[in-house]
Amino acid sequence: MVGLLLGLAMGAAVLGIVTAIRILRAGTPLPPDLAVALEIGSSRVSAGGSAVDRLGMRFAPLVLRLMGSRAVDRKRRRIDQAGNPGGLTLDRYAARRAVYGAFGLLTTLVFVSAGQPVLALFSLAFGAFAADAAIWQGIRERRDVIDRTLPDFLDVLAVVVAAGLGFRQALDRVSGRYEGPWADEIRITLRQMDMGVPRRQAFDELRRRNDSEPVNQFVSALQQGEELGAPIADTLIQIATDMRRTDAQNARRRAARAIPKATMATLVFMVPATMIIIVTGMILGSGTDFGAILGD
Repeated sequence: MVGLLLGLAMGAAVLGIVTAIRILRAGTPLPPDLAVALEIGSSRVSAGGSAVDRLGMRFAPLVLRLMGSRAVDRKRRRIDQAGNPGGLTLDRYAARRAVYGAFGLLTTLVFVSAGQPVLALFSLAFGAFAADAAIWQGIRERRDVIDRTLPDFLDVLAVVVAAGLGFRQALDRVSGRYEGPWADEIRITLRQMDMGVPRRQAFDELRRRNDSEPVNQFVSALQQGEELGAPIADTLIQIATDMRRTDAQNARRRAARAIPKATMATLVFMVPATMIIIVTGMILGSGTDFGAILGD
């Protein structure tokens, strides 16, 4: 039975490789979203990654239908929050989920038949969550970079606005001096405003694309200042000051949470190990004849 399943697994793997090669050579038309993603990410992903995307491309519509419209909308928002890592789009995510899910299910059946429940569990988890790993990592890294960049960005923006430049022009000028996800987000917002999107809606979209409390504070304070008629430069300086104060408070909270963890790690690992070393050294240094004591 195990040999039969292994044979089927090898056959499926060979069939998948042959199918992928045929797709790559035949130039099978791709959905527009996936074609753009492959083009954008061609310099950032490996050839193997692109092959996986093309292999699962045919099953992407089925995966999206099974997910449902609400889950698809949530996943699209999460991909936006991750900054489309490696050119990732919704179609590309669905393609990967199809391939990883099929591979995880197949290897799970093989390991269950072989009597390896732990490996089967790992295979099942891989098939279920492998496609989301890049999204989770991208969201965390992007949020950390934006949180560090935003206060300094606002300080520079306040200086430029105070010098007499309009807010729209100041955003364009300052974002051009920065690199990274926050500068990219500002450029996207500016392009939306150039295309006729109202300023308030463009900044609401900026907040939606970023799962970050400082960004939420920035947009909320900016809109409130606009409604109340407060000077933009003063509002920006106040926002940056509040963000630094909040960041300092969060750092103190993280440090306070780290102390009990470090104490627990010391008590659980270091103290017993140290005691074992001390007692062992004392016993070996005493020259006690354990053979005589045990009667050997």
